[in-house]
Amino acid sequence: MSPVPNSDDPLREVRERLLDAAERVFYAHGIQAVGMDRLRTVSGVPLKRIYQLYSRKDEVVRAFLRRRHDRMMGTLAGYVAGADGPEQRVYALFDWLYDWFGEPDFRGCAWMNAYGELGPANAAVTAEVHRHKDAFRELVTGTVREAGYPAVVADAVYLLVEGAVVAAQLRKDTGPAQEARRGAEILLRAAPGPPGRTMAGSGPDARREAADTGHLPGS
Repeated sequence: MSPVPNSDDPLREVRERLLDAAERVFYAHGIQAVGMDRLRTVSGVPLKRIYQLYSRKDEVVRAFLRRRHDRMMGTLAGYVAGADGPEQRVYALFDWLYDWFGEPDFRGCAWMNAYGELGPANAAVTAEVHRHKDAFRELVTGTVREAGYPAVVADAVYLLVEGAVVAAQLRKDTGPAQEARRGAEILLRAAPGPPGRTMAGSGPDARREAADTGHLPGS
């Protein structure tokens, strides 16, 4: 197992620099297209030191995926928690997607990209993919269930989220986040839900649409 960075580890800064470079080039160019020599060049970490930290390229891939997972899940959970009310937290999932899709380096889901390149034959990487996808699904569906909707609705919202990621990767624009959000609004309006629900159309996505059309929600 690859070593886990901690504050007492003298190699922590070197490891972080290497993983920063690995995440950047693997995500932008693909895992198979990037060798250890390229990692050395981009990170500035000598090849000998890289192999002291990670004995195989697969270990670097696992480490970058795990670190990205921790960062992404923490960021998403914090964003959703900041929304005003349970139902708005559901819509916040799509507003977060909108911001992510708009990043200049957006290339889709890093875990599905890795799985698509390496396939199920690579058990270690496949385990990281399943670990991420299980946690991501639980965050999304848990947000919907906590808003008072049944599991079948939570599962449908999750598929809207995942579909938006795939569509945005292909289209290279933020539109799928808005389209999926509107789908979620329709779904939640039609589904049995909590009493006293708030009406959709008051979140960041609605404000963006209002700015585009020149109409305020409800006007």
